Amino acid sequence: MTSDVAADVIVVGAGNAAFCAALAAREQGASVLMLEAAPEDESGGNSRFTAGSIRVVYNGVDDIKALVPDLTEEEIATTDFGAYTQDQFFDDMARVTQDRADPDLVEVLVTRSFDTLKWMTTKGIRLIPIYGRQAFKIDGKFKFWGGLTVEAVGGGPGLVKMLTDAAIKNGVKIRYDSRAVELIYEHGRVNGVRIRKDDGLHELRSRSVILACGGFEANAEMRTRYLGAGWDLAKVRGSRWNAGDGIRMALEIGASPAGNWSGCHAVQWERNAPEFGDLAVGDQFQKHSYPFSIMINANGRRFVDEGADFRNYTYAKYGRVVLEQPGQFAWQVFDQKVKHLQRDEYRIKQITKATANTIEELAGKLDGVNAPEFVKTVAEWNQAVRTDIPFNPNIKDGRCTEGLAINKSNWANTLDAPPYEAYAVTCGVTFTFGGLRITTDGEVLNTDYRLIRGLYAAGELVGGLFYFNYPGGTGLMAGSVFGRIAGTRAGSAGRN
Repeated sequence: MTSDVAADVIVVGAGNAAFCAALAAREQGASVLMLEAAPEDESGGNSRFTAGSIRVVYNGVDDIKALVPDLTEEEIATTDFGAYTQDQFFDDMARVTQDRADPDLVEVLVTRSFDTLKWMTTKGIRLIPIYGRQAFKIDGKFKFWGGLTVEAVGGGPGLVKMLTDAAIKNGVKIRYDSRAVELIYEHGRVNGVRIRKDDGLHELRSRSVILACGGFEANAEMRTRYLGAGWDLAKVRGSRWNAGDGIRMALEIGASPAGNWSGCHAVQWERNAPEFGDLAVGDQFQKHSYPFSIMINANGRRFVDEGADFRNYTYAKYGRVVLEQPGQFAWQVFDQKVKHLQRDEYRIKQITKATANTIEELAGKLDGVNAPEFVKTVAEWNQAVRTDIPFNPNIKDGRCTEGLAINKSNWANTLDAPPYEAYAVTCGVTFTFGGLRITTDGEVLNTDYRLIRGLYAAGELVGGLFYFNYPGGTGLMAGSVFGRIAGTRAGSAGRN
C-alpha cells in the first residue's frame, strides 16, 4: 500500500457541500485535495442532478439584488419578490420536520444562509430568480411563493461547473475515480483516508478530513436496512456513487449516528426512469405539478391530499406515499384548464403519458389501474369540488372538495376540459436523512459525544436537520452553510 501526505485538508466528495468546504479551507491558507468516487464525467454528486434551487433568508428586493446583481429594472417592476424572513424559515423547518430538527443546527442554517449565499457569489456562483417554477404571472405581475426564490444559473450542472471552476482557480486539487473506503484513525485523531483504485488501496495523509460525499440513497441494501421493506424497489434520482461510504467510514471509528435514519427525501419520479439518475435528463424525471392534478393508484382511487400545501412542502414526502401504493406507482391526471401550469418536465420525451378525449377512454389507457373505479372516482370528484371558491395557483386558495374520503385542501378543479392527460410516476429517492452527529462547527462527535479530532462533515451525510419531510431548496443551502463552516474550521486547524 502506497502512502503520502496529500494535503493539509482532504475533502471526500465533489458536490456543492464539498466544494464550499474546499473553498473555505483554501481561504484559511490550507492546501486542499478533493476525492471524488465518480469519473469526471459523472462527478458532482447529487448536486449535479438538482434544479439548483436554494432556500435563503431575504428581506425584500434589495437582498435579491445583492444575490442577483444583474437583475433588470423590468424584472423588478414586474415581480413581487416579497420576503422570506428568518422567522419564516424557522417556522417552515419546525413545521415540516414536526419540531424534531436539531435547534442548534437549524439556527446556524437559517441565520447564516444569506451571508453564505452572498459569499458563494464572490466565488463566481451566479444566481437568477426561479421564474416559471416558483412564480405564476397573475394580472401582469409575477408573485413568488413558498419561500424559494433563487437558483443557480444552469441548475445543478451549472452550479457544479461554477464551483469546479472556482476550486481550480483557487488552487484546489481534485482526484476523480478515487473512492474513499476507510479513515486513517491513529492516536485518537483522523490523519487521512484510504482510497480504492484499480491497483489496490492507497493511503493519503492529511491533518484534517471533511466528509461531504452524500448519504446512502444509492445503496439498495442500506436503504432496505434503514428505510424499511420495499425501499430497494425505489428509483434513485441522482448519483449512483452515493453509496453511504462516508457515513460507514465514520461509524467504523466510533462516530455517533444522528437524525431520521428511517426517513429520506423521496419524490414522484417517472415510472419507467432508469435505476439511477441520468445526467442527460437531469431532474426532469420529476413530476412536481401534482398540486393541480388528482393522483390515482392501481385501485383507481385517490390516496393523498394533492393540495395540502405548496409543492415545496409536500414533494419530498409524497414519493414515500406513492411507494406505499399497490405496485409502487400512481398516475397524475390533469385537464386542459391547468395545462399551462405544468412545469417543463412534463414535456420531455422520456415520459409515460396517456391522453384521451373522455374519462372513460382515459381509464382504459392507464396501465395497471382499475378502470371502472377510476371513472367512479372522477364522477365523485367532480361533484365534490367547491367551484364557488376562486382558483389561484399563487396562494393556498382554499378551493377544496367536500364529502370525499380524502379531501383536497387547495387548487381543486373539476375534470371536465378535454383532452385529459395522465402521467405515470413511482418513487424517486433523492437523499437520506440519517447521518453523522456534528457540532455547529461541523466537527464530528463520537458515541461518547466527544470530538473526533481531525474529522468534519457537511452535506447530506449530516444527521439531525431533516425529519419526515424537507422544505424545498434547503439541501443545497445546508450543504453550503455547513460546508463553509467545516472548511473554515478544518482549514485553520490544518495550519496549526
